[in-house]
Amino acid sequence: MRIINSNDIAEVVKGMCIKANCHINKDIKSALSNSVKTEKSDISKGVIENLLKNAEIADSKEVPICQDTGMAVFFIEIGNEVFVEGDTITDAVNKGVSMGYTDGYLRKSVVRDPLDRVNTKDNTPAVIYYDFVKGDKIKITFAPKGFGSENKSRLKMLNPSDGINGVIDFVIETVKKAGANPCPPMIIGVGIGGTMDKAAQIAKKALTRDIDVPNANPFYAELEKTLLERINKLGIGPQGMGGTTTALAVNVETFPTHIAGLPVAVNVNCHATRHTVEII
Repeated sequence: MRIINSNDIAEVVKGMCIKANCHINKDIKSALSNSVKTEKSDISKGVIENLLKNAEIADSKEVPICQDTGMAVFFIEIGNEVFVEGDTITDAVNKGVSMGYTDGYLRKSVVRDPLDRVNTKDNTPAVIYYDFVKGDKIKITFAPKGFGSENKSRLKMLNPSDGINGVIDFVIETVKKAGANPCPPMIIGVGIGGTMDKAAQIAKKALTRDIDVPNANPFYAELEKTLLERINKLGIGPQGMGGTTTALAVNVETFPTHIAGLPVAVNVNCHATRHTVEII
């Protein structure tokens, strides 16, 4: 049994909140740089170059990439040989979020109730998904989610008979309706299967996979390529300025489902798709 103090977890989470919001990941930078070369619109090339410049400034000055520093979302894997002493792990994560968003001067965007909209003033509580695994470590994945893109996400309970074409049509329709609002070029997370809530969860988790890593299943890797090609033919382009770079990637994740269902969730994200991982 390995003992981890809750304060150590809080300190790690604090650093993750600041890091993810101020430093864009290498896979995103690489995709943006490549899209400058492949984008056919001169105006949109300029837009992408400005996105890269914005990321460089944020990185060098450690200031937020975007003014919307998001709602704090975590995917946490807890080893079965770990004991957390002190606070609960949930309290430790929320303490870390509070410290990170306060000390890092990140915008606090969470309200205490969906209809009684009073700001909690420290961006808590976080949205946390737990998974229990073997081992003596805790793996924390943090993904701040801005709502310019989150608001354009959708869920649909398809019929099994709709099949792969129904899935493709729904994803394309969602991106088309989103238009320029999610600050394209977008990254699209697609969750297929499970129940209504599970599809939404895995669609969001799909956004934490590096975009240069395709789905391990060749069938779904091909689906990701097909969806990306179809999306980039929509002509929305970077920041809605037209062109051939509406999305940088599509990440698909799946889960077994009921014989009578085909749940599909599309979680839309902006070009930054902020996330970071730490192992304690």
